Amino acid sequence: MTGWEAFAFNFLNPEVAAQYAPMILAGLGVTILLAMLVIVSGLVLGLALAVLRAFGVRPVNWGIIFVVDVFRALPPLVIIVLIYFGLPAAGLALSGFWATWLALTLVLMAFAEEIFWAGISAVPPGQSEAGRAMGLHFLPTLRLIVLPQAIRIAIPPLVNRTIAITKGTALGSVVAVSEILGAAQSGMAFSGNPTPLTLGALAYIVLFIPVVIAGRWIETKFAWRR
Repeated sequence: MTGWEAFAFNFLNPEVAAQYAPMILAGLGVTILLAMLVIVSGLVLGLALAVLRAFGVRPVNWGIIFVVDVFRALPPLVIIVLIYFGLPAAGLALSGFWATWLALTLVLMAFAEEIFWAGISAVPPGQSEAGRAMGLHFLPTLRLIVLPQAIRIAIPPLVNRTIAITKGTALGSVVAVSEILGAAQSGMAFSGNPTPLTLGALAYIVLFIPVVIAGRWIETKFAWRR
């Protein structure tokens, strides 16, 4: 068997690929579902913390800054392991899927809060002053004038962060989540052949190339409007 034949047998084996392709497709579905849940919950919580921080209550802001800094500093894998193996000791057991969702949500929440807060801070003070001059109180000014501009400013960095956190769903394989990588590893273990890993890599390409292209388009669309 030549070098190319050995490579093809190990990584491009058609029989193994046909057998484990359904498993990889199922893992792709789990990855998409997990990523969507993480992105929605993480962005909503991040925006809520940024809005809460805008009220300027110092003890609350100190608590927000502390929580955000902790989850930005900790590696996502460490958070997943702590939640999955630590919470059962406190009487709250989560499946691997929900432990991964909670961990990645907290990470995205922390980064999203800082991005949204940077957007709020970037809005010129004259905008708020104009709202007050029109008779608007703090909340209407924040909702109608400041937040729309802040969110538009925050969109490009948020796109990059959501793409990164979607890639982080692969960490769920550590706690037996059958997403793409987990399914590929299981297929390789059962077959004794790395071809399922090749299928997993192709699944990631199919998933992320459209996402990256869409993200680049969104960044370009909103960058010139700043």
